[in-house]
Order: sequence, then structure tokens, then C-alpha cells
Amino acid sequence: MSTESTSPLLAREGAVAAGGVDAAVAAHYGDPTGEQRALDQGRAVVDLSHRAVVTVTGPDRLSWLTTLSSQQVASLPAGQSTELLLLDVSGRIEHDAAVVDDGETAWLITEGGHGAQLASWLESMKFMLRVEIADRTGEVAVLGSTTALPQDLPGELPVRWEDPWPRLGPGAASYAAVDEVDHPGSDWSWHLTLVERPRLTDAVDALEVQGLRLAGVLAAEALRIASWRPRLATEVDEKAIPHELDLIRTAVHLEKGCYRGQETVARVHNLGHPPRRLVFLHLDGSEHTLPAAGSAVLAPADVDAATADSLSSERSVGTVTSVARHHEMGPIALALLKRRVDPEARLVVRDTSQAEVEVEAEGKVEAEGASDAATPVQTFYAAAQELIVRPDAGKTVGRPQGDFLRGPR
Repeated sequence: MSTESTSPLLAREGAVAAGGVDAAVAAHYGDPTGEQRALDQGRAVVDLSHRAVVTVTGPDRLSWLTTLSSQQVASLPAGQSTELLLLDVSGRIEHDAAVVDDGETAWLITEGGHGAQLASWLESMKFMLRVEIADRTGEVAVLGSTTALPQDLPGELPVRWEDPWPRLGPGAASYAAVDEVDHPGSDWSWHLTLVERPRLTDAVDALEVQGLRLAGVLAAEALRIASWRPRLATEVDEKAIPHELDLIRTAVHLEKGCYRGQETVARVHNLGHPPRRLVFLHLDGSEHTLPAAGSAVLAPADVDAATADSLSSERSVGTVTSVARHHEMGPIALALLKRRVDPEARLVVRDTSQAEVEVEAEGKVEAEGASDAATPVQTFYAAAQELIVRPDAGKTVGRPQGDFLRGPR
């Protein structure tokens, strides 16, 4: 089976396919708000069968994964969940995986499209160690839920993962601007259950008989964003380091031995600040639309007095990474901003995605002989920021104004 195949649950009545990184599964099944409320209350399950699953077997699997990754898993008890990162030599995030071991096999769950790459990289690092790697995405499907699903589902595999976010793991640190009690993710609960891919529909049918409804990924994304939980497919770009996303709290052990990228992790943590910081945005909902992920974030001096013309010329101070409509808070988003952006600044999101579509359409008209294609209109959304990663995050020893890996001149 192709790892890129669409979910059979898209054939359900009312199913509307998601877009972008979630295109293989349903955005919703006709009732996005009701589905989100049900998921929030523990009465729904989400089809995440587009997620990738890689397994590592062999007696050296956990000690080997420890030497490669940001996390200490050498003594991970069977059934205990954790999260690990694989970094490049500059400390930038290449892979982020949910990890659980069943006593014989380490299961790594990651984003769709990353499984083959993850398995290939792990295979290249085997050397003479007693480990075997397999991309199981074509055989295994993933279900998401806010509570533990009933046991003995059709085709269920003997492993379940519970998200540690936002609890501080061993050797971890918090870069957040709030304490653990006040963290919006303190009530976040997220479970991944693995089932045999051919039995996916049977498993969902069994859950529906037990009173759970099927929810789309829009519901899961809204709850994730509200809990400040970063995601590999959305918050991680080619420059992202763990500190910027507060992943130090769940995916990094600051006291473990050497691994690729550790020097950057240690230097930023002990000597400087990450160059960007993740923020939570409350968006103006008066437009009745949402900006697209990738939209620019602006910091004009006076949001109220700004005009569309003045905003169009503003320089971007960041980028929206995820956006959703929450059933209680309305339009919300996560964004990565430059560290020095004033935490009190009122922001504006500039969305050009719809304008690009208009330009393309106008271009077709012009090609057919019409003249004066219309100038695209950008959409702007006022945004109030809540700090996730605080601007002074890091130990700030010796370089109070330093940034990521900038040495003295």
C-alpha cells in the first residue's frame, strides 16, 4: 500500500478532505464545531492514518536511539511515552517523533511523508549495532483522541502513546512565559492508538458503537493550537531549533551525552537566546475568514491608525505557522516572531493567499484579451499576542544580548 494513499474514511458521508499536510484525511465530516466540542469532551476520535510509523527492533535499539537523538531513552520503561528530536549538525530540527517501546520494539510516530526519510537516515546510522529499522506506514494506521480509547479494538497493536506535553521531562527546561499551573496546555491530553491499516474502518466502527463520533483534523488542530503544542509539519521550518518552540520541555534532555546538534542546543541554552520565539495569537474574527498558514505577521506602530496601503509596505516580523477556529476562543493561531519584537506590541497578520488566486484568475482573463487585470487585494487581521517562549529565554551567561551562534566580532 502506498504511504501516500488517502484514508478510506474519506468515503464517509459528509467527509470533506483536508488540505496541505493533512490532505489524505478528512478536515471534518460536516459538523466541524460539533466535532471539536465532542473531541474536547473526550467523545470523539480523529483519523490520523496519514501519519508515518517507523519501528526499531533489536537489543541495542534504545541505547542507540539515545546516542542519535536529543532524548534519553536508554532506560525507557516499556509502555512509557516520550518525544525525541533528530537534529542536523547546526542544531536545526530534522525529525520529531513520538516514541514508545513495547519491550521488544521501539515505535516512532511522525508526520506523513517523513517515514521513509526517517527510516532511511536511521538505516544509514546502524553501523555494527544490533538494530533493525522498518517503515511500517503502509501496514499501520494511527488514531488520535483526547482520552484513552477503549481496549481490544479490531486490529489494535499492543502499543499506545500519550503526549507528555507540557509536562517537564527529566533533564528538561521550560522556555515558556508562564508556570506549569497557568500553562494553557496543562489540561491538554492527547493519545495515539495504532491499529492494523486494513482494520482501520473496523476499529472506527467499533468506537462508534461505543458512543464515540468521528472528528476531522480541524478539531484536533484547534485544540492543539490552543494548548501551544508545536507540530513538526507546521511550526518547524528549515531554520527551527528546539528552543524557539519550547520543545526543550518535552523532547530534549539537557544533561545527556553527545549527539548531533548538541553543541548548538547547549550554547543557546547556556550562553544566548534563540533568534525567534513562538507566540499564540488571538485573531480578529470580523472578516469571517482565516488567514492562511505562511501569512506574514506585521508590527505597525499604531494598529488602529494603520491603513491598508501603509500595512502593505510594512516589513514582516514573523510568520503564521498554524491557524484554526476554536469553538470557544474563535480564530486563533501560532506564529514564529523575531525575538526582539515587543511582547506588548499589537500585531497585524497580512494574508496574500486569496490575492494570489485572484491574480491567477485575472491573468487568465488578460490572456484571453481583456485589459487591466485587477490589483490583488490583501486581507489584514488584527492580532493580540500571548507569549509562549519568552524573549529572554536562555541562561544569558556572558552574552545578554546574544543570538543563536553569533560569536564576537
